[in-house]
Amino acid sequence: MELKFTVTAEEAKPYLEKTVQEMSENHPIPGFRPGKAPYDEIKKAVGEMQIWQYALEKVVRAWFVKTVLQQNLETVGSPEIAVDQLTPGQDMKFTCTVAIMPKVERLESPAAPFVEVRVKEVKDKDIDDAIEDIRKMRREEVVSNDAATKDHMVALDLEMKKDGVILEGGTARGYRVYLNEDHYIPKFAEQLLGVKKGDTRQFTLPFPETHYQKLFAGKNIDFDAKINDVYEIKLPEVNDDFAKTLGLESVKALRDTIRKNLESEAERKAMDVAEVELLETLVTKSSFSDVPEILTNEEVRRMYAELQNDIESRGGRMADYLSSIKKTAEQIKLDMVPQAMNRVKTSVLVREVAKQENITVTDAEVDDELDRLITSAPDKEAREQLASPEYREYVQTVMRNRKTLEAMKLKGIKGYADIMAKFAKEEAEHAHEHVHGPDCDHGHE
Repeated sequence: MELKFTVTAEEAKPYLEKTVQEMSENHPIPGFRPGKAPYDEIKKAVGEMQIWQYALEKVVRAWFVKTVLQQNLETVGSPEIAVDQLTPGQDMKFTCTVAIMPKVERLESPAAPFVEVRVKEVKDKDIDDAIEDIRKMRREEVVSNDAATKDHMVALDLEMKKDGVILEGGTARGYRVYLNEDHYIPKFAEQLLGVKKGDTRQFTLPFPETHYQKLFAGKNIDFDAKINDVYEIKLPEVNDDFAKTLGLESVKALRDTIRKNLESEAERKAMDVAEVELLETLVTKSSFSDVPEILTNEEVRRMYAELQNDIESRGGRMADYLSSIKKTAEQIKLDMVPQAMNRVKTSVLVREVAKQENITVTDAEVDDELDRLITSAPDKEAREQLASPEYREYVQTVMRNRKTLEAMKLKGIKGYADIMAKFAKEEAEHAHEHVHGPDCDHGHE
């Protein structure tokens, strides 16, 4: 939006006087106390044009803010300023160009719930896999003198070379390889079948095409392996004693518990998918005014930071990731633009629904949330930040969005209320068991 202003010399006078006072304080004029030199004396010292130039910033800020408030404009970022006329004694003329929050021009409001919650069926194999994972977590690794088979783990020292030169990061000590698991380098584990402690193995294999070091991706690499130990993997037998180590009476109780947990997890995942479908459908079927570039760029910056944090939290490096997918950071950010615009529109949509449905958050609700956050804050600095007016406004917005989203899901997702009631009941039962134990006498609570 472009806002054009004309400010008369008379209207600008208070701002000129304030500017003169500040200039007098910062650069005192001989014969006058700081801040007390009159306009004419400052004009002689620095020139009237400089006074007007300094005062212009105050005038622009005051007129811009006043207009934004009067016209109830939702601006984004700082305005770009173009000075159209600045001559001492005459009208000040300037133009402010500012990005405006996009608006929902047409809001899709379905008459009935239109999103199905599609829950994946939990099968016996899923339970078997979960029990197998538990067994692996409780495995014993016992040193063995036998030749390594697929049921063993091998600990080794490893060097990787190309043309006789060790690669950067190509040395590993005590490297553990489970021979029944797929290795990052295809057929690597197969080369270790039959080894015993003290053996050495030399072999050549190609690095994967997706290897982060592009220079070596798909190229043959020489491996020198010295076997330190071979370990037999002992997995616990699945019986009632095994179930008891997990706090359950029998294998049947273990399977029932795992099934219940997997079903709850499947339901929650299905709800997440339904929520995304709900929002994407509403955004697609609604129409919006243009999304300002500044908002899109900020959302792209946030999305890129999320990606980087996710990669680094798993022990990776962003540079390696970019190398593996053969893209630059700028290319990734460009790819993110459509999704970023969608996220901005989703935010605008939720806010519009809150406005139309008159969804608000009371001061008491915000107070309770802030009290909870402040109580768990790690230090004084964090508590002070949480207690600031700016953070209060942020929390209020988050809570309002949360309420609005719940209202949208109640209207748009079939059976949402029943599913949430089921979740609430399960959580209450879980909390009760955590406090009283699974076999608590309910009559003596």
